[in-house]
Amino acid sequence: MKRISDADFSELYQKYGPMVLRRCRFILKNEDKALDAMQDVFLRILESRCKIRDLCASLFYVTATRICLNKIRSDDLRSGPDFYSICETFADDESETERERIEAAMLLESIFEGRDTRDSLIATLHFVDGLTLEETAENIGMSVSGVRKRIDALKKHSLKIMNRDRA
Repeated sequence: MKRISDADFSELYQKYGPMVLRRCRFILKNEDKALDAMQDVFLRILESRCKIRDLCASLFYVTATRICLNKIRSDDLRSGPDFYSICETFADDESETERERIEAAMLLESIFEGRDTRDSLIATLHFVDGLTLEETAENIGMSVSGVRKRIDALKKHSLKIMNRDRA
């Protein structure tokens, strides 16, 4: 296993820090929270340094995404549910948008179930964040043709899952 020295860690911070901060800013939409999240990303990686075998951009990107989403969830839990939105949801028994969101979440879960975690990262970078194939490949540490093949395979797999669910 590879251990990270302080000098190596400083180099990693300089190399991946800007990317991690951009990702945190994009998700959190708040400069102070983004800076805190960026520090948490590097702290998490530093604490796990005995377990890490291969440090690459995708590790930092995925860790930043997870930490930011956890911060959002944590903030939502602390602020508590919005009473008025809960009342509206219960008043509208035919809450179509909520049903659609649940169905979409179930579909995504079935699409990515049993697949390599890189597939979901590639899909998020390319389709959600709007990165080009080249940018996605650079962030993942793969070739453009490798990313293209994974996206094509994921599209075919998704169509198969959607057709199965309709039947």
